[in-house]
Amino acid sequence: MEQSLTLMSAHIHFVVSIRPSRPPREELGLTKPMISKVAPGVLVLISTATVSWANQHSFLNVSITPVECSIVCAKELAQQFFASSASQLPRPGVPKPDHATISSEDFVVISVEGEGLEAGQRVLELTSPLALAGISIFFITTYFSDYILVPARSRGQVVRALEERGFTFQESAEAYVNPAAHHHRNKSSTSSLGSPTTPPPRTVSELQTRTFSLLKRYEITPTVDKGVRLVQCAGRRDDPSRRSTDELGLQLGLTKCLIHHPKFLSLTLTEEEPASLLLEKRHVVDFGPDNVLLGNKDDVLIPITLDLQSLPFEATGIVCGVAGKLAGGSESGPLVCPIEMSYLSTARAGTVMVDEKDLGRAMEALQSGDFGVALH
Repeated sequence: MEQSLTLMSAHIHFVVSIRPSRPPREELGLTKPMISKVAPGVLVLISTATVSWANQHSFLNVSITPVECSIVCAKELAQQFFASSASQLPRPGVPKPDHATISSEDFVVISVEGEGLEAGQRVLELTSPLALAGISIFFITTYFSDYILVPARSRGQVVRALEERGFTFQESAEAYVNPAAHHHRNKSSTSSLGSPTTPPPRTVSELQTRTFSLLKRYEITPTVDKGVRLVQCAGRRDDPSRRSTDELGLQLGLTKCLIHHPKFLSLTLTEEEPASLLLEKRHVVDFGPDNVLLGNKDDVLIPITLDLQSLPFEATGIVCGVAGKLAGGSESGPLVCPIEMSYLSTARAGTVMVDEKDLGRAMEALQSGDFGVALH
């Protein structure tokens, strides 16, 4: 099956980035009041709809991670549901424990479907043309598809970069296709190295070297909380007669998750696909015994957090550089057994997800990039 990249027309924002001041590592996480600020808006978005609530948004992502709460949605939804809550928290630099920001940048979304490469290789395939062109991106994995978010002002540059790498635009299908690539879907998602005034790297190897040098310079340390164990799930749509019941069960489960103040939760809604969730395994029980979630709840992922707050917002190449290290190896040679990984971008952080059994190898690969890795 050919890989298809669809350029969606919706303009979206990273509307809200809410994060705590930097606490000691063992206390890392969002405070309950912070989650409470955004929970009402999220609950309204998933409970008021004249049609299926899971398919009323062109693109919506709500992510709660150990370092921030990040919401990506249409401008009008940002103003309607979140602007007031964000205004109640101080701006960055204000000596308060929590702060909020709302981006002024417009983004467009590229939806990636298809079958073929393993997860890490897929991230490299999709992000390397844009990283080498110096384009800042965010990468979000869902259960069914991957999404690349790029600044709207870079849309033309994105088109050229993809075409130069062999992707072609099919006007009838409004999709990019790489005729030479045969892929299978995997689960991958982050923000993209260097200042925009720095010339882009010429090779993926040079990009990887710059990425790790940049992270070291800004003292960005990957952090792992092995107590946070994630599963990738999705809402069901396989039985039309149960659709209303399943969506109600999904709503109730999400409501319970938010009430319990999760350490980690990522929800993605689009017009075309069922709801996609990345949630803590301990919260699967919140969705009841009726099996409203698709996915193998025994496949546990461990998140590795990169807090990118100190980097320029337009920094590029992080996702490609990190994916290259885990899935492609380094100048000393390719990995004998590439590490399956996925990546979640939030406003000012990135999260690498790896299988529980691969965590040790992932840490070793990242440490070889001169990271100091914090485990707790």
